[in-house]
Amino acid sequence: MLSPAGAPPGALDASDRRLHGPKQTALRTDAVKDPDHQKNLILAVVLSMMVLLGWQLFYAGPQMREEQQRQQSQRELSQQPEQAAASNKDGSVPAAPAAAGAVPGAGAPVAANLPRAEAIGLSPRVEIDTPSLKGSVALRGGRFDDVVLVKYHETVDPTSPNVVLFSPSESQHPYFAEYGWVPAAGTDTKVPDRDTLWQLASGTTLTPSSPVTLSWDNGQGLTFTRTISVDDRYMFKIVDEVENKSGAEVALAPYARVHRYGTPKIENNWILHEGLIGVIGKQGEQRASYADARDEPTRVFDPAIGGWIGFTDKYWAATVIPDQTAQYRAQFSGNMPKLPSEQPSYQTDYMRDAIRVAPGAKAEVESQLFAGAKQMQLLQHYQNTGILQFDLLIDWGWFFFITKPLFQLMEWINSHVHNFGITILILTVLVRLAFFPLANKQFASMAKMKKLQPQMEQIRDRFKDDKVRQQQALMDLYRKEKVNPVAGCLPILLQIPVFFALYKVLYITIDMRHAPFFGWIKDLSAPDPTSIFNLFGLLPYSVPEFMHIGIWPLIMGVTMWLQMQLNPQQPDPIQQKIFNWMPVLFTFLLASFPAGLVIYWAWSNTLSLAQQYYIMKKQGVEVHLAGNLSRQFKSLASTAEKGAGLIKKRPDKE
Repeated sequence: MLSPAGAPPGALDASDRRLHGPKQTALRTDAVKDPDHQKNLILAVVLSMMVLLGWQLFYAGPQMREEQQRQQSQRELSQQPEQAAASNKDGSVPAAPAAAGAVPGAGAPVAANLPRAEAIGLSPRVEIDTPSLKGSVALRGGRFDDVVLVKYHETVDPTSPNVVLFSPSESQHPYFAEYGWVPAAGTDTKVPDRDTLWQLASGTTLTPSSPVTLSWDNGQGLTFTRTISVDDRYMFKIVDEVENKSGAEVALAPYARVHRYGTPKIENNWILHEGLIGVIGKQGEQRASYADARDEPTRVFDPAIGGWIGFTDKYWAATVIPDQTAQYRAQFSGNMPKLPSEQPSYQTDYMRDAIRVAPGAKAEVESQLFAGAKQMQLLQHYQNTGILQFDLLIDWGWFFFITKPLFQLMEWINSHVHNFGITILILTVLVRLAFFPLANKQFASMAKMKKLQPQMEQIRDRFKDDKVRQQQALMDLYRKEKVNPVAGCLPILLQIPVFFALYKVLYITIDMRHAPFFGWIKDLSAPDPTSIFNLFGLLPYSVPEFMHIGIWPLIMGVTMWLQMQLNPQQPDPIQQKIFNWMPVLFTFLLASFPAGLVIYWAWSNTLSLAQQYYIMKKQGVEVHLAGNLSRQFKSLASTAEKGAGLIKKRPDKE
């Protein structure tokens, strides 16, 4: 069986040792003689070290630098509020020329300098009060710029602040959605903009049972009305209506946009997309990272019917959703700052074709806004109501046909046990059971290869200086004895997609966030909070993040080390030392992984340990566990004695 997916490519993990263990029993004497074997071992170790260094250089390092830059920008911003305000005194998105096909404010920067509560107080508002959301809609501009998720907190502490999704343009982290109209080019028709003060026509508080209606008269014979409703989760419905009481026909194009100022802190991980996202009709899913949006300021898509566009974080998302039967044009855009106190801004928007309203007539457009948590069942529900491929807000990856069913199985198990930690353990057992026949075939093939080892060694000795003849003779032997030397690899290849999909499920789904296990694990999506370097919290000092080696990573390392001991000792001392240090390296590497993944890995190693022991016994393969453990402990004792002797001699020498 393969160790859980997620191990760095090229690393010599426990599964590699488990795969080659029985074979190495027979190849033991040849390992020292064959220089190619030594070269392969050295290459594998070098690749493993490169992966570890790459992790630091391309993941941990950039993430730390990005966070430092963000904090530095915030410090500069707080020290230079006058400069920021001078560039844009009202702190809002400057309106772009109302040309046909141009969404106002696309990609424009905003000045972020006010505390969130103060920014909210700059406009009269309509309160939002649902079981899942709280906040308000700004009457000035009619923006959705104050949305807080009621059911989610920033930390595992239930008294910690709720997760904030939207914030006003005048705040320090603007993020909002806006709906409006663009007049035809060359006309002077007044339309609602960011400074428009809408009037509350009906309703007082927006709830699932009570929509609200806003209205505004442009003074030119046009009356704009906006009716907003919301369900008990995260979906708003917006119906914009325009009534033409003037004497001339008008043409107006409805638009919607989601604007974000500043680059949010992201996971910066290849396994997960965070940034701009959308499904644009038949063009399908479209993505852009924040870096891509900065490098390619505007990305315009062909006209489409059906879909949505917005931003996705690891657990949250905000998208504007046009009428799924109407044609629209969508775009991604980004804007680099011009002042040191500013940050980049990003926008996703769409604009529908212009609607002509005759004198005395009315016209209305319907759209939706999703602002909330990416719960799989909920997204699927919205997709079933007609929103094209809405479940793609969750990044299921290449193996989505495996990932989604695995998640659904986890959901079903958790509905009975009500603990995602136990769910992970049960799911791992089920996966192991599913692959047990393949693992049995794998070790059976190894056992057959082991029985042929004396003949294989004779062939190698006979054709020591002729590798081509040696390989030909080995293949003849395989055919004669009806042995497939790669049979043990096939089960491994079949398991890789499953393990990777399981890794993905545990990593990206919101169900893991703040889900407790037992004891000190309060959040399965966060690393184990304990550390051996302060005796797991017994000593009163904090440990640097890179030294957080918790209890579960240690358990995982021990199980990996025990797996190694099932195999005979290597004849080459260097090889054995490398194998002995591998569990230590992986313990440090996985210490920063979510606790749920480490628990899964440790439990999977434990099951594999028992499974390998059983199969090896069944196939008549000698098990060297006890002997290897005895030698390891003797080696440690010998090393300790030598160290103690050196310490005693040092004062005498001085």
